[in-house]
Amino acid sequence: MVAARIAVLGRGLVPAGDPVLRGDDLGVLRGDGLFETMHLRSGRPWLPAAHLERMARSAKAVELPLPPADALTALLDEVCTGWPAGVEGALRLVCTRGPEGDGPATVYATLAEVPASARAARRDGITVATLPLGVPARARSGLDWLPMGIKSTSYAVSTAARRWASRTGVDDVLWVSTDGYVLEGPIANVVWLAGDTLCTVPATDTGILPGTTVAWLLAHAAEAGLDAGGRMATPADLHTADGVWFTSSVRGLVEVRALDGAELPRSAHTGRLQALLGFPVPPR
Repeated sequence: MVAARIAVLGRGLVPAGDPVLRGDDLGVLRGDGLFETMHLRSGRPWLPAAHLERMARSAKAVELPLPPADALTALLDEVCTGWPAGVEGALRLVCTRGPEGDGPATVYATLAEVPASARAARRDGITVATLPLGVPARARSGLDWLPMGIKSTSYAVSTAARRWASRTGVDDVLWVSTDGYVLEGPIANVVWLAGDTLCTVPATDTGILPGTTVAWLLAHAAEAGLDAGGRMATPADLHTADGVWFTSSVRGLVEVRALDGAELPRSAHTGRLQALLGFPVPPR
């Protein structure tokens, strides 16, 4: 195991046990902050520009002043320096609004090995259950006061959903709208194959998080001989799809092997799509 690392903007690398946040930091008290998680491969983050651009959009939406992009890039470089090239890493960049009373933003990066459970999910797939989110599919896109598609540190709903999944005996959750459409998972986007078209839920219409991994995958779908597009779907549509996957920055692409207790057939496209994304899959 490679020891986890933490680097703080303005302080550099700090021992993992050293304090990083004040007790009155608004990221802790109110979940008032943003984060991005990147896959570290060959010692370097994958798609860093896309992640920093999404963080910048999110920061603008919630009026959170971010440090300049070059300062954030330097912080990521600092925490990654010397990381073994052959070890997958989960690199997280966090920016909170800082302490109460208009304190400066708190910015830090963490780096740790990709969990064995994430690597195993790439190999074995996952079981998923649908869970109602309690809103119509397009309701959030009509609320001009509510920032959409941001990766916030306010994670109560996501962690509640994953605790429910653990109690229920499934690996993950797929949220469904009150009008019957699939949306996203707590930490993943859903992707499915309808004929020769690789599909995902349109983020602009629904307010879900626009995933960096799924965006790259759809942009390069032609390299796997597939078309790509955004469309709405129901759970029934997924049961008849030619493949269903969850995508995220650390797990990469994992196959959904069962949905609401019904087994889904293994897709012949899984290995090709995983190879396209470049996430290593452990041997069986």
